[in-house]
Amino acid sequence: MKLPVRLSLVVVLLYALGYPIGALAVQAMSPGLVLILRFVVSAPILLLLAARRGVPWPRGAQLGHVVVVGVLIQAVQFIGCYEALSLGMSPVLVALIISMNPVVTAALAMPMLGERLSRRRVLALVLAVVAVLVAFAGRLGSAGSLGIGVVGVLIAVLGLSLGGVYQQRFVRGVDPIMGTGIGILASVPAAIVFAMTQPLQVDRPAQAVWSMVAMIVFSSLLGMSFYLAALRRGGAGQVAMLFAVIPSVSAVLSWVLLGDRPDAGVLGGLVLGAAACLLGRAPVRAPDVGRAMRQVSPEPVESVR
Repeated sequence: MKLPVRLSLVVVLLYALGYPIGALAVQAMSPGLVLILRFVVSAPILLLLAARRGVPWPRGAQLGHVVVVGVLIQAVQFIGCYEALSLGMSPVLVALIISMNPVVTAALAMPMLGERLSRRRVLALVLAVVAVLVAFAGRLGSAGSLGIGVVGVLIAVLGLSLGGVYQQRFVRGVDPIMGTGIGILASVPAAIVFAMTQPLQVDRPAQAVWSMVAMIVFSSLLGMSFYLAALRRGGAGQVAMLFAVIPSVSAVLSWVLLGDRPDAGVLGGLVLGAAACLLGRAPVRAPDVGRAMRQVSPEPVESVR
């Protein structure tokens, strides 16, 4: 399993774009309302697109696995992040902890997938952590303390990492658009419960409308579909390594959209993150993954072309 470069670039760009767009949306309305609108509007569109393409609906245990992946990546990740922000945690610290996804994924992949960390993978993980720290170095001084919100963001990064590993272990042959639609639909009840814990209000109607449209198109419809496609093609470990460069790209996009000028650390983080991604693109050891997959199903592992 090796992640194509072009698919990697698309995932990085779309995922990085989600941070400034999300910040604009949360500025305009309450986080719970943002999440409900994002999920309620995105799910039907994705499922209709999949239906028009004649994509079969997953059945039985496969459907259950798709739901689990969706709830982990969509509901757990975003509710955890939004809860941390609502408790006063700095967006810088939230993004910093989320960017530890490669390390958490590697730790989960060893028992769940039977993957072993080669020296190259260890070096890639070290570079990924250094890249994230360098990218955030100039902003940590004004980021404030962790506070109780750290619990929410730790749950968020665990949900994101566990969802990626679970996808690689249990979900095969499911169309990314269909899988994303089902996952978002399954996350709607959790978003409603989360929204009920806080006041629902819209402070800037015009900004709320265009930021939600951008979030739905670029993050939910395109971003998450390409993210699941990348998980299917390259596996959780290689996709997680993209978070070594996502913070720096997001900082550049935030400069364009929000006027937040990046510091020199962003360039250093971008270079180190790119090096980490290149090292992390080495395919995992096939015998270990094959043995782990055979424990789930007697079917052969889907080939990647």
